[in-house]
Order: sequence, then structure tokens, then C-alpha cells
Amino acid sequence: MAREDSSGHPDLDPGKYDAAEAVKIICLGDSAVGKSKLMERFLLDEYRPQQLSTYALTLYKHKATVGSKTVVVDFWDTAGQERFQSMHPSYYHKAHACIMVFDVQRKITYKNLSTWYKELREYRPEIPCCVVANKIDADMKATQRTFNFGKKHDLPSYYVSAADGTNVVKMFRDTMRRAVEYKRNPTDFMDEVLQELENFDLDKTENDSEADD
Repeated sequence: MAREDSSGHPDLDPGKYDAAEAVKIICLGDSAVGKSKLMERFLLDEYRPQQLSTYALTLYKHKATVGSKTVVVDFWDTAGQERFQSMHPSYYHKAHACIMVFDVQRKITYKNLSTWYKELREYRPEIPCCVVANKIDADMKATQRTFNFGKKHDLPSYYVSAADGTNVVKMFRDTMRRAVEYKRNPTDFMDEVLQELENFDLDKTENDSEADD
């Protein structure tokens, strides 16, 4: 039976991401930039999202082959939380990569990337992240523009269209590969701290049980 996390839903148990074959990728960006549509376009027939309305998020499950390994990928989508311009810390916990999306037709969604990026780095200072310029089908001239945000922060950038599929598969495959690579060689100090705390709690539990014997 799946172990439930403290919020009561087994799929939100952060412990499952300790398994070598489990990866968590989060999506950030303003409302209506097309985050959910990108997921649907990528997953196609496999598209069976779990609407966890109580937790204000949508979970998309995907099985992928990265290198020679099969990995289970959970994509976390904001499902309305982004309206508050801030996400619950648990959204970031144990994430291995991030996809930040803006709408090429709405300048404000590009400007707000800096706010999203700042919050991401507060919780996950080192995880790989990419910048996604969505809806290029509505404005093909956007592909001739240079969006400096990605360059400034040394992040890979993609011009995509959830409507016609341009670059969507490439973006997701690249992100999954980076997430798996990061998981194998994590560099986040926060990961080390949390792991030490988990080890300490585990040792304490074992010592307590030995003392009871």
C-alpha cells in the first residue's frame, strides 16, 4: 500500500522521489501561458492528469526512457496557485528540474519570469531550469526576437507552440534528461541538509527502538 504523506495523499509523498527511477519536474509561469496545454501536447494519448484541487495542483505521470534507464516522471502543474504569484514550498520540495513558461503575446508574462525565478532559487538554488516561449504559432516573428532572460541566467531557451507541437517534444526530452542527470549528481546544498535531517531522524528512530528492546 502506498505510504501517504502528511497532507493525506499518497501521490504527494515526497519520499517517493528518493527512489532512483522517480523524477519530479515542476512548471512555473503566469496563468494562461499554456503550461497545461504543453503537457497535453507532449503526453497525447497518455494524457490522464490527476486534478488534486484540494492541493491546487495537477499531476501528470509519464514513463520515459532516459539513456538506457526507464524513469517515472511526475510533472507538477500549478493549477491556479500562480494567481497568487507565490507557490507553496511543498511545490518545490525534491524537484529535479523546472520548466518556466511565458506567452510571447503577453509582455507581462515575460516580465514576471524574474519573480518566478527568484522564488524558485530560494527553494531550489541549483536544479536545472529552462525558459519556454510559448504560442509562437500566433506570432512567428517572436522567433526572431532575442529574449535575454535565459541568456542572462545561463538557461536553455525554447520557442514552442502547444497548439501545433513545435519544439515541444525536444523541450520535454531535454528537461527530463537534465532532471535525471541532476538527480545522479545533486549540487543543491538544501538537498544535503534535508538528507542529513532524514538520516538523523532514521538513526534516532533506530536507536530509540533498540533502547526499547
